[in-house]
Amino acid sequence: MFVCSCFGVTEEQVRSHADAGACTPRQIASACKAGTDCGGCVRRIQALLGRGACPRRELADQGRPPLATEFPEAA
Repeated sequence: MFVCSCFGVTEEQVRSHADAGACTPRQIASACKAGTDCGGCVRRIQALLGRGACPRRELADQGRPPLATEFPEAA
């Protein structure tokens, strides 16, 4: 089923991007443009994303940069 008619993005594609780490409608938009034209699909995207576990969101909630890569300190 289509989520975004403007760009032809399906529920399956949104779920695939979510499985790859997209946690917000903005991250979905960056991945496939869904939600960037008329905006009518943003609520549907939010519903598909739900409030499930998201490593990036968990890092942000802890006050840590969500996209930073942590490297062990050199000894």
